Amino acid sequence: MDYRDKVVVVTGGANGIGKAIAWEYGHQGATVIFCDNNEEAGTDLQQRMNEENLKGYYYKIDLEAIQEIEKMIQYILSKFQKVDILVNNAGVFESKAICDVTVSDWDRIMNINLRSMFFCSKEFIKFNPKTSYGRIVNITSTRQKMSEGDTEAYAASKGGVFSLTHALAVSLSGTNITVNSISPGWIETQNYDTLRNIDHQQHPANRVGKPEDIAQACLFFTDEKNDFITGENLVVDGGMTRKMIYEP
Repeated sequence: MDYRDKVVVVTGGANGIGKAIAWEYGHQGATVIFCDNNEEAGTDLQQRMNEENLKGYYYKIDLEAIQEIEKMIQYILSKFQKVDILVNNAGVFESKAICDVTVSDWDRIMNINLRSMFFCSKEFIKFNPKTSYGRIVNITSTRQKMSEGDTEAYAASKGGVFSLTHALAVSLSGTNITVNSISPGWIETQNYDTLRNIDHQQHPANRVGKPEDIAQACLFFTDEKNDFITGENLVVDGGMTRKMIYEP
């Protein structure tokens, strides 16, 4: 697909998976706006993309503030006149014993991981003509259906993203906007070269995932030809959720 006339918004796009997604769409020729609260990382990514003559733009935002989401979309529309693709990637992770979790802990994770996805999608939908091409991709996690201990808030938020995805898809029936989600497994974003052999070998795919794996899944969902796929979730985890694991 030719992305040269597409405008893409990636939340949490300055680091990790979001950075790889922004980078890939940039190399596909798209205009990419990556939204993040990490100004240093966002500015650095914009500079790197500009050095390669890619159309990448950093926008600083606090996704816990609904009014900032509204302002962000308004700004992008004023500058680029449209938004074709929204990748709701922003998320925070915290592991904390149940009895230590505070209301503010819970609310912060829900606000960033789940609430922001709904309101970013709402603003996207408001200004996207329902007869034209539009794509929403939500990044959830394999933790939406499996867990480690002491991750209740994170798991609940990712389960919410999974449900929000198919709810949005049904609400947008009859439009040309599709809504799908991706559930990454272990995606190593920082220290890939230091991983052990067992880290890779335990995966049926024989390696730990990379952020670029999720970027490729985004390209699949946002291809114009894939307009018959909506409300679906794609697990990208090297086969780990299909593997039975028992104590020896």
